[in-house]
Amino acid sequence: MIKTVKSFFLLALVLFFAELAPAQSTSKAPKIRTIIIDAGHGGTDQGAKGTYSTEAQITLKLALRLDTLLREELPSTRIVMTRTTDIFHHVREKADIANREKGDLFVCIHVNAAPPKKTITGYKSVAYYKGKGSKRKKYYKKVPIYKTSPNPMFGTSTYVWAADRSDEKAQGIIADDRYESSAEIMDVPDVNSPEALIKARLWSQKFFKNSVQLASMIENEFTVIGRKSMGVLQRNHMGIWVLQATNMPAVLIETGFITNQEEEDYLNSEVGQAEMTRSIANAILKYKIAVDGK
Repeated sequence: MIKTVKSFFLLALVLFFAELAPAQSTSKAPKIRTIIIDAGHGGTDQGAKGTYSTEAQITLKLALRLDTLLREELPSTRIVMTRTTDIFHHVREKADIANREKGDLFVCIHVNAAPPKKTITGYKSVAYYKGKGSKRKKYYKKVPIYKTSPNPMFGTSTYVWAADRSDEKAQGIIADDRYESSAEIMDVPDVNSPEALIKARLWSQKFFKNSVQLASMIENEFTVIGRKSMGVLQRNHMGIWVLQATNMPAVLIETGFITNQEEEDYLNSEVGQAEMTRSIANAILKYKIAVDGK
């Protein structure tokens, strides 16, 4: 009898730990399952122009390299490119691609530009007239003579959507009707109700916080390779539409100034493209670890 009890007790222990083992080894499903990479501009819209290259050309090269890096280092994560060739997509179409593919992260790559620098080199007299008929008289005024030269601005920056555009982000989240878990989906109220807008605003706040976190990581990585960082920015006077319309954390990276000859050369070089994409990839990997764990 004692032997039978011992055997039963041992069997119970084995079954107990057998049930525990899978529970302990099972990890949570990753939240970053799909990453969208968008090469800015393309096709009929070449974006900013340098002395020998265009923004669309540079962004595509950087995006393709980033795609390769992320596929190698995140084999279980879907990487979706909005374009892989020199074609044009309206920003609405870019956002539609990201939302349709159920992206968990939107990374948009751009190249910055600055207007030519104007300096006054002198003045000239220009005639103008006042009056009519016999009263018409000729006058002269001095106007400046300008000389234009390339703008010396340089450096990187990463944009997140403007804080005053949170309602637009929330409306996009409502339209997409997409939340993070099946429980959230089951609990989505009527999209026309105040509750839906409140919930969407809460999600947009979460997306904003995560976007700033990734943007900060990207800019930190740029400083590691010696790039000048202009920091994490918002464009409140005119929102960046694609960042507001994508229903996920989203950033737009300005990789440098194509209007600065040194920066244009760097962004077209093998070394420059390798350094920039490695930095962006490092930031995405660190962000994914922060969100999903190792």
